[in-house]
Order: sequence, then C-alpha cells, then structure tokens
Amino acid sequence: MAAPAGISGPGTEPLTAVTLGYVRAIAAVREQATLLEARIGEQLASHPDGHIFTSLPRSGTVRAAALLAEIGMVTFRFVCDKKLRDALIDFAADSRLGNAWAAEVYRRARARGKRHPHAVRILARAWLGVIWRCWQDHSAYDPARHQALQRHLLEPAA
Repeated sequence: MAAPAGISGPGTEPLTAVTLGYVRAIAAVREQATLLEARIGEQLASHPDGHIFTSLPRSGTVRAAALLAEIGMVTFRFVCDKKLRDALIDFAADSRLGNAWAAEVYRRARARGKRHPHAVRILARAWLGVIWRCWQDHSAYDPARHQALQRHLLEPAA
C-alpha cells in the first residue's frame, strides 16, 4: 500500500516548515528522555537497594526507580501517598503480564467479580508485601523462593 499523496500547491512551504519544526522538537524531547533514563539507571545501579527493585518482573529502569524512591520515603501519613500508590499500580498492572503468580492473583480477583482497576489494586497490595519482605531482607526478588508462587504451583488446577 502506497502512502497517501501529500498536499501540493501554494501554502505548502509553511506547512512543511511547521511539520519539520514538530519533528525537531519531538527528536529533542526523545533525546532528553533517553539521557534522563540513562542517568536514572546510573543512580539506580549505584543505590544499595537498586538490585531489589530491578529484580521485580517487568520493573524496568524508570519504574524500579519510582518504586524505590517512593517506598524509600515511607513515613506515617494520615492520607494516601498518591505517588507511591501510582508507582505500585503501574508496576502491578504490568507485572501480571510477566509473572505467573501476579497473573493468578489478578485472574482470581477478576473471577470474584472485581473490575480491572480493583483487581490491579488487589495485586498491588499483594506485591507490596513481597517488595517489603525483599527490602527488609535486602534480597532480590526470586520467584523460586516466593512462597505464594510455590503455593500456587502446588495447588491443583481449578
């Protein structure tokens, strides 16, 4: 399939200039985002707890750094820490695609009639317990050692 024909005739030069300006702006933003992600990765790698958060399934550099930054600042609060909640929800929603235990927790919540956002919050709460244990033990997440996963693997298929 061929690309559609472009605009031709008078007035195309200003449109071309605007389009090229947008392309240059997008390229500059992408370059800055790449540099920022590399810098975040360096800081994460040098942090003593970085290995814990990068070991989580589908955590990635930026997501692992966000979790570390927000969980690392846990203090008593009378209201919800929205940044921490958002970081956990973002991680949990994607973790179910790369982790059998997370997928099963999500599936069971959905089977109980929970809508997607609620099921993800249930999964995030479950992950918080796992992350907290890893953090307190100063050990990377290891699915083979994760007791909930082991229980899930030993259960008969429903």
